[in-house]
Amino acid sequence: MDFPWLKLPAAAVDEAARQLLGWRLTANGVTVRLTEVEAYSGLGEDPASHAHRGRTNRNEVMFGPAGRLYVYQIYGMHFCANVVCGETGRAAAVLLRAGAVVGGLELARQRRPATRADHGLAAGPAKLMQVLSLDRSANDTSVVDGGGPATLSPPEGRSEVQPDAVSTGPRVGVTSAHDVPWRFWITGDPSVSAYRRHAPRR
Repeated sequence: MDFPWLKLPAAAVDEAARQLLGWRLTANGVTVRLTEVEAYSGLGEDPASHAHRGRTNRNEVMFGPAGRLYVYQIYGMHFCANVVCGETGRAAAVLLRAGAVVGGLELARQRRPATRADHGLAAGPAKLMQVLSLDRSANDTSVVDGGGPATLSPPEGRSEVQPDAVSTGPRVGVTSAHDVPWRFWITGDPSVSAYRRHAPRR
């Protein structure tokens, strides 16, 4: 299986993010087609990145090898997943922000029973993790070699996302580098999450 985004350097993490749109992530009986992602660099140039200040026990996975999941917890209860990109030793990762459930729909509905419409089942990073039934235990597992609980596969048939079908804009909810246009989404897809700019606490 060819993984073109896996071959890009860490400095091109924004291009890796764009290439991941349309790819399918399968875990625990559900498959989600990625419709929204965000790029994060760890080269000391992206203050919104967990790796901006260097290597820690928490962000160790971001430093490679590529093709592994970096999973962290937010608000003490929700999980978010990133796919590590770039060469080993230079941190970079792509946050999986949203997707459309294309397999295991009934199972996904059971995992998020309060969701009114199917396009909202994975319309956000924590929601995506819930429908896939993934948590912190998926941290530092591969999505490319079949050895982890989740597997990435390329778009099927003609479902590959063309460049002119991709929108870009500022990332969601970051406290620094607010306006870096490293959020990418499939234009007009209903499963894309709602944009909310970070509002500092007063």
